[in-house]
Amino acid sequence: MRAKRPGNGRGNSSRWPPFFGLLPRPERSFVLDALRTETVGGTILLAATAAALIWANSGWGSAYESVREAHFGFGPLDLSVHEWASDGLLAIFFFVAGAELKRELVVGELSTVARAVLPVVAALSGMVIPALVYGLVATSGGGTWNGWAVPMATDIAFALGVLAVVNTHLPSALRAFLLTLAVVDDLGAIIVIAIFFTSTINLAALGGAVLGLGLFYWLHHVRRVRGWYWYLPLAFAIWALMYTSGVHATVAGVALGLMLRITRRGSHDPHRKGTAEHIVHLTRPVSAGLAVPLFALFAAGVSVSGDTLAEVLGSAEPLGVALGLALGKTVGIFGGTYLAARFTRAQINPDLAWADVLALSLLGGVGFTVSLLIGELAYPDPAHAEPIKAAVLLGSLAAALGASVLLKLRNAKYRRLYEAEAEAEAETDADTDAETGTETEGDE
Repeated sequence: MRAKRPGNGRGNSSRWPPFFGLLPRPERSFVLDALRTETVGGTILLAATAAALIWANSGWGSAYESVREAHFGFGPLDLSVHEWASDGLLAIFFFVAGAELKRELVVGELSTVARAVLPVVAALSGMVIPALVYGLVATSGGGTWNGWAVPMATDIAFALGVLAVVNTHLPSALRAFLLTLAVVDDLGAIIVIAIFFTSTINLAALGGAVLGLGLFYWLHHVRRVRGWYWYLPLAFAIWALMYTSGVHATVAGVALGLMLRITRRGSHDPHRKGTAEHIVHLTRPVSAGLAVPLFALFAAGVSVSGDTLAEVLGSAEPLGVALGLALGKTVGIFGGTYLAARFTRAQINPDLAWADVLALSLLGGVGFTVSLLIGELAYPDPAHAEPIKAAVLLGSLAAALGASVLLKLRNAKYRRLYEAEAEAEAETDADTDAETGTETEGDE
């Protein structure tokens, strides 16, 4: 029996509740470790998307809508299944994103100005250019600017999943750059949601949420309370107050993630996870295995037919969304990275070539999860939201396929370089062994 870690009188548990606790320990460890990998998380997300599309377009399409719109809850929290998924479960995804952003700001790529310039400029230009592409396409075809924010977001789960499937010899710096860029992108998305998609504000509820965040900070940073049973009810209360206030409830997730403690390098045991890292390590499987897939299941169920595709390609606003993701993201991320490297002291990692950055820029056009969320906020009428969702799926698919092709080509090149270096090293070692053997024989 493992001894309990000594406490400080302020809580006696550092563990969060075992969501997968019903599984036996070996199976639970296997499942949790698998859900922390991008490949598995992206695969589950893709499976949930496929299930939603099949279900919504099958003979059971009416059942899909019935389940999606079924309500449960109480008072102001009497929400539909879809609303619980988009406003509730997706807050877990943004909690993880907020914690990752906090880590990058404290000890990661965003901790110094010199290191932050490139990913920040790339992320910002990767948000502005898609919005402009949308606006030009939409307004030139007689549409409006309503959906300008839809193509701004990158889906980190899908993007990293694609990269993980393709990657065998690609530089590790490619993944690090994508992760940092996506973290800044997530922050930009949540700011857009908070500012532009908040119509009315309940000041009393918002004040209660702020007080709850202050209490969370006091317990976590000042009192150093460790018991999860303090934080989960408090987090739910903060989320409920944020939802009631009129500000999108996922903002609560980001705010809580940003408040986690980060252990600076060298200040503690380097082999021990910091508080934020430990909590994210425990929370990520819930996000990847439950929250994001369930959101996709009840958000991606759009009608897929020739008429739908014709509407996406023939209507100004859906076409603007699709082109904003597939084209605008590529131009924005690559162009921003190039301009930052060209006109500032920022430099891309020496392990990366510009062809790698181009492939990564195209991969940034996979805007699935957050783009679907913003699409629902920008187009609250389901009749108008359906073509926008189809455009998000089409644009993300085009970006993913194009990026996969480019990444495959880059991976093949790096594999050839690796094999050539390994062969040259083997020949050098053989020559050295032969020379050593000759000298030894001569000495004898």
